[in-house]
Amino acid sequence: MAKEIVRCSWCGNDPLYIKYHDEEWGKLVKDDHVLFEFLILEGAQAGLSWITILRRRESYRKAFADFDVQKVAAFDNADVERLLQDAGIIRNKLKVNGAISNARLFIAIQKEFGSFFAYIWTFMPGRAPMINDVKNLSGLPARTEISDAISKDMKKRGFKFFGTTICYAFMQATGMVNDHVSGCIAR
Repeated sequence: MAKEIVRCSWCGNDPLYIKYHDEEWGKLVKDDHVLFEFLILEGAQAGLSWITILRRRESYRKAFADFDVQKVAAFDNADVERLLQDAGIIRNKLKVNGAISNARLFIAIQKEFGSFFAYIWTFMPGRAPMINDVKNLSGLPARTEISDAISKDMKKRGFKFFGTTICYAFMQATGMVNDHVSGCIAR
């Protein structure tokens, strides 16, 4: 008899969600390029479901110069208008402008700390990922004291669409926190 595969229930049966769950979510990301991608995507997700953004990820990749932070930081009003006409992304002017502004702030953090990774990990105790003992998803927090602190500091620096709930989702996505349920194949 084949052993049943256990996954976190949030990914359901959607192949795209399963692939994201199995290959990305909760895996440690050290690369600033990927961290910037998640910063853009998590900001776009505000008020929406993650699967909505995941289904548009390739469109975001094309619209936002393959998540090249230098190129996005240089976007101008013509780029904003282009993005607002792009049906492949969430066409919210505040989110689009926020993504461009956040790119500039991301670069400022890189200059100050050497990398965004170095900055974001200053908030982690022992600079190590938190591995939570998750029995079921109903016990997962939407925010923590650490996500509060990161979000507060980033807001002080001028970041948009990076409140504590989005920050915690970013932490989960990039492996700062491992919230896979006990027994999950991706744990």
